[in-house]
Amino acid sequence: MARFASFREFYPFYLDEHRNRTSRRLHFLGSCGALGCVAAAVIAADPRWLLAALGCGYAFAWVGHFFFEHNRPATFRHPLYSLAGDWVMFKDILTGRIPL
Repeated sequence: MARFASFREFYPFYLDEHRNRTSRRLHFLGSCGALGCVAAAVIAADPRWLLAALGCGYAFAWVGHFFFEHNRPATFRHPLYSLAGDWVMFKDILTGRIPL
């Protein structure tokens, strides 16, 4: 298992694990759904929506990995860096740095 001294070292690896466009689209949809669930948690004052946010985000991402990337999600090996990578990639897609 590769070790990374910083997120800066990890992020190129993370992007390499997300080369498939359909997988990136699924990650993006899962992140949008997770944000929607967080908003629902705040609006409804119901923390169960936070569990739905986790389920939504990971379900879409894992479908991308298992059926399109054919690799194991980085979450299993690098959970914190992977979470950060999800949101940096989300931002990079929104800003056009990474094609959707």
